[in-house]
Amino acid sequence: MEVSLRNQVAIITGASSGIGTGIAKSIASAGATVIINHSSEKSKDEAEKILDEIQESGGSGMVYQCDVSKEDEVVKMFTDVISTYGTVDILINNAGIQKDAKFIEMTVEEWDTLMGVNLRGQFLCAREAIKEFLRRGIDKTRSVACGKIIHISSVHEIIPWAGHANYAASKGAIKMLMQTLAQEHGADKIRVNSICPGAIQTPINKDAWETPEAMNDLMKLIPYNRIGQPEDVGNLAAFLASDLADYISGTSIFIDGGMTSLESFSNGG
Repeated sequence: MEVSLRNQVAIITGASSGIGTGIAKSIASAGATVIINHSSEKSKDEAEKILDEIQESGGSGMVYQCDVSKEDEVVKMFTDVISTYGTVDILINNAGIQKDAKFIEMTVEEWDTLMGVNLRGQFLCAREAIKEFLRRGIDKTRSVACGKIIHISSVHEIIPWAGHANYAASKGAIKMLMQTLAQEHGADKIRVNSICPGAIQTPINKDAWETPEAMNDLMKLIPYNRIGQPEDVGNLAAFLASDLADYISGTSIFIDGGMTSLESFSNGG
């Protein structure tokens, strides 16, 4: 049983580092052409490095700079990708940021900036992807589905997170966005799902694993007793985008080593 994404084009937002990089590599290794989205000149070199690694492994794709919180940039990204490759088959809505603060100290800028990337960005990219899916229709030489969208959410779509109210709120909203799109466009054979990572070893959360003491504390939350890696999420994304997962839509899939089983209650709380 082979996970194959041959003849398909995938846009992965926020793919220049962390989970996005893991997804881009797995999607490319399954045969898809990957568009490695990054947000600014600061991330350009990293994005190009990832593309080089993918191409050295036999994959193909391009780098595309776009701030997903900006409508005109998102529309242009989809227009340019479709002009270059003919269509888009897969969208991985991965771009996300954190702007942490105690709730009573959180500024409007911290709230709005995060929501702009984490939620508006996912809305804008999903809207453009669905427009293209509907324009193209089903092409069974590519996939039995009309199109696939995978939202990257978090365990914090169901686990509250003090000091991160804006982040947790954005992820809870992504859950409802995903389910509504799956409901609204299911009859069009567009599959929409979410992947909800727990602790994944990336730069965004290095404070949680950088020292032995921090890692030990983290393991108290993870029954499987290891931290996740970007390729763990990437492998799940490749499967979920493939026809092997054709009957999966409208669901959140948690990839967290059991974090959502609340290890802290393993001895009765």
